[in-house]
Amino acid sequence: MSDKLNREIEKELKYISSQESEMQRKAMTEEAAWKQIITGSIPEKAYVNLRAAFATAFNLIFEEGIGIIEKTYDKEELKRRFAEDDSVIQMKKNRFEIKRLRNEIARSDKFRLAFTTLEGVGLGILGIGLPDIVIFIGYLLKAIYETSLRYGYDYDRPEERLFLLKLMEASVQKKEKWIESNERVDDMIEAMPLPGDEEIRNQVGRTADALAVDMLVLKFIQGLPVVGAVGGMANPVYYKKIMNYARLKYHKRYLKDRLKKGETVE
Repeated sequence: MSDKLNREIEKELKYISSQESEMQRKAMTEEAAWKQIITGSIPEKAYVNLRAAFATAFNLIFEEGIGIIEKTYDKEELKRRFAEDDSVIQMKKNRFEIKRLRNEIARSDKFRLAFTTLEGVGLGILGIGLPDIVIFIGYLLKAIYETSLRYGYDYDRPEERLFLLKLMEASVQKKEKWIESNERVDDMIEAMPLPGDEEIRNQVGRTADALAVDMLVLKFIQGLPVVGAVGGMANPVYYKKIMNYARLKYHKRYLKDRLKKGETVE
């Protein structure tokens, strides 16, 4: 790798660091008072059921749904686009092309955000809460899979599955838990371990728990007819929150790996 491209990547990594600091700042803020009050009045069983629904959604999609999700996009085309973008970045060696890749991937999320808004609010009006979770998680995983491919990573591997689960867990954590889970994501960016089935199962549980804790109030409300539309608005809010974090980390991972490849070549 040329020194010029190296410098451009370092500039982009500084931008990523500033975005991570902003995410941490938001994660350290207190929950709204109204949310704390409602949380205290929700039965324990509602949390247990919500956590189970998230875990079931992950397991169902991982075991049976990947093939269905892959029918909604052209996997080979996304791989081709990455190869083309990566080649242009290496050839032109400027930050403009690095930023273009980041911005292009972010723009592709706008339509998906609109869909998850309609889906969440529509089911909320009908008072459909828990069944909505499989659709929501499926749509989130579709978005993360496409992002993964656009950065050159094939999600159909155990380590990639573990990575995306850790991404989703970290994105919704608060305070010290955010710092800890974010550090675990960064550790994987530096070195991707090869996890066993048990480690992935345990991570499914941790991710489901994090989502259930943070989304409990709005998903509980979504299960109530008519007013559930308010709870259904959780889908676009959390979709945006999770995907902003995921895109940032995949971008960071791509740049870090590009630096490593350059060092290997040299």
